[in-house]
Amino acid sequence: MGKTTGFMEYEMEAPPKIKPMERVKNWQEFQLVMPEEKLQTQGARCMDCAIPFCQAGTTMDGSGEIGCPVYNLIPEWNDLVYRGKWKEALVRLHKTNNFPEFTGRVCPAPCEGSCTVALNDDPVTIKSIEFNIVEKGFKEGWIVANPPEKRTGKKVAVIGSGPAGLAAAAQLNKAGHWVTVFEKDDRIGGLLTYGIPDVKLSYHVIQRRLDIMEEEGIEFVTNTEIGENYSVDALNNDFDSVLLCTGSQVHRDVPAEGRGLEGIHYAMDFLRPNTKSLLDSRHHDGNFISAEGKDVIVIGGGDTGVDCITTSIRHGCNSLTQFDIHPEKDSQRDEDNPWPLYPVVYGQEEGHKEAEAVFGDDPRAYKIMTKKFVGDENGRVKELHTIDVDTIYEDGKKIRKEIPGTERVWKADLVFLAVGFTGPEQELLEKMEIETDDKSNVKAEYGEYKTSRDNVFAAGDNRRGQSLVVWAIHEGREAARECDRHLMGTTNLP
Repeated sequence: MGKTTGFMEYEMEAPPKIKPMERVKNWQEFQLVMPEEKLQTQGARCMDCAIPFCQAGTTMDGSGEIGCPVYNLIPEWNDLVYRGKWKEALVRLHKTNNFPEFTGRVCPAPCEGSCTVALNDDPVTIKSIEFNIVEKGFKEGWIVANPPEKRTGKKVAVIGSGPAGLAAAAQLNKAGHWVTVFEKDDRIGGLLTYGIPDVKLSYHVIQRRLDIMEEEGIEFVTNTEIGENYSVDALNNDFDSVLLCTGSQVHRDVPAEGRGLEGIHYAMDFLRPNTKSLLDSRHHDGNFISAEGKDVIVIGGGDTGVDCITTSIRHGCNSLTQFDIHPEKDSQRDEDNPWPLYPVVYGQEEGHKEAEAVFGDDPRAYKIMTKKFVGDENGRVKELHTIDVDTIYEDGKKIRKEIPGTERVWKADLVFLAVGFTGPEQELLEKMEIETDDKSNVKAEYGEYKTSRDNVFAAGDNRRGQSLVVWAIHEGREAARECDRHLMGTTNLP
């Protein structure tokens, strides 16, 4: 490494962001580009640690994740940034990740949790360096279309244009196959476009990469749902192989009394129309659920719940509370969460910081379980009845144990359910006669990705269950490799 003692000499400096009270007035991205000299200093903090867990990309059953799922060559491009060799750093970055501009914005950075410096100090700002490498690449014009020199004549259909589908399409096109990506929505991107607010991942960032992919020969077909306006028979006749990347879209519900009242929505039924209206008309068409002037409660403590917070604040909600059924995390790792596992510790997401700036307090309420929704005379939700719970395990099963005397009533005009997803939509899988597992996910072995149909592969959330963007990219790349091997008998894809 270029600066062997850099981690001892330099302090970690977090990437700059526009202040919460300023950024909540608009829908623009709030992450800023750091000066190059500061980034080089941050790159110098990367240790010559010999065993870079940051790029391990593995999981420990029942414990958690270690390192980067796409096996980013993190120490290599940190060193290159330190030396000012930005173009070489970009080449290293693209070797393992088709879309560092996406992960550099929305990945929770398991790599940083596994950084060796993090054993007793702040980790290297890996995510920030990744973001700045790729942004400099676009600014300097280094990222351009690179179509394959030869075509195999094979045609592959990718169903779904989220991160798994786009990664698979990019890799299959690189191998020389003709690739068509089908998307049922009106814009390409899947979860990236309509599941993540524009303030975290602006659509122009997605579109500039799509433009390059189109130049490279990939065809994108929107407003097309396989099995509805494009038949399964036509799919089988037109393509040599099919890759399913349809995501996990069946919502998990909160089946409490009063669930059918107006004003209670799944998170995606709030987030998707909001982004579509923003992109279509800057919200002038009114085709979205507005939180303006409303008392909002978000049920669910994960990233999707935070996205509902981010969106509601920009609408101008009156108040905001996020229910988390888990207890508040400690600021230090527990004994069963040692390094280099992803640290399960207390932290504030950017949406929490915005809510605290606007309303004066962190919006989260912990150990809360909703018992009942109560409506007004017009059948619209007006309050939630809750009780505090402890989470215990008996015979390996998770049980929510109610705590007597902790009943509460919360005022609410809008409720967003952000408690996750149970699996992929089943209609297409049934029409294609694809076998599923006991969790309703596509049955396909990790590393092989082959479904019960010989020429059909699956990758991403529809196979592994709800997960991270970076895991979807990982699976899309690997499934492309196996699809290429199936078509050609051998493969050069990583």
